[in-house]
Amino acid sequence: MKPTLLLLHGALGSPDTLKPLAGLLAADFDVKMLAFAGHGGKEVQLDTFTLPHFAGEVLTFLAEHEVGPAHVFGYSMGGYAALLAATQEPARFASISTLGTKLDWSPESAAAETRFLDPEKILAKVPAFAETLRQRHAPADWAAVLRATAALMTAAGARPPLTTEALAALPVPVQLLVGDADHTAGSPTGRALAARLPRARFELLPATGHPLEQANPELLAARIRNFALGNPGKKG
Repeated sequence: MKPTLLLLHGALGSPDTLKPLAGLLAADFDVKMLAFAGHGGKEVQLDTFTLPHFAGEVLTFLAEHEVGPAHVFGYSMGGYAALLAATQEPARFASISTLGTKLDWSPESAAAETRFLDPEKILAKVPAFAETLRQRHAPADWAAVLRATAALMTAAGARPPLTTEALAALPVPVQLLVGDADHTAGSPTGRALAARLPRARFELLPATGHPLEQANPELLAARIRNFALGNPGKKG
């Protein structure tokens, strides 16, 4: 029986954005995906569009679908949700790999990120991206997804759900992958926080920015595969 690998999408994403990666990993894992609340056509509600709620969704999914610990890969926001969930119930995780996950949230960094989440500006300057978001989140309103994402980031900046103490106590093997051109997740402060994880490895991926599409899919799949198979975890 192949081990389970749960793939978690990033902000503004959906499980569809992870299908190419899932295809590359399907030979070695029972690949599963979930759409976070407010994404992929789900109704957008501010009370469920939060990092703590997304972490709860990860734990609920694993409790309902898995007997033993599972491997998880999260892109950006999905990686943050996985780490937050693991600080609450680490026994559910055999390993966690992340790509482009920002650990160092502050009011200043949140303000820097949210300035890109203006629906009117996106519609005027990059209409093709607006159309992609519309199709990805239909029948929900793509502009509502943007506004809810901005609210999520503002809340994370004001009070980061992942504390330094929680990261330092996390017993799960964690692989933190960051693109060498990723200006969202690749800060020195973020690296310092990553260094606090007791069972973590950190790697810069060459010629890679923050968008998932900029990552070399074969290289990313290989890193996830090797780390997960090298950390099989304990059977439940």
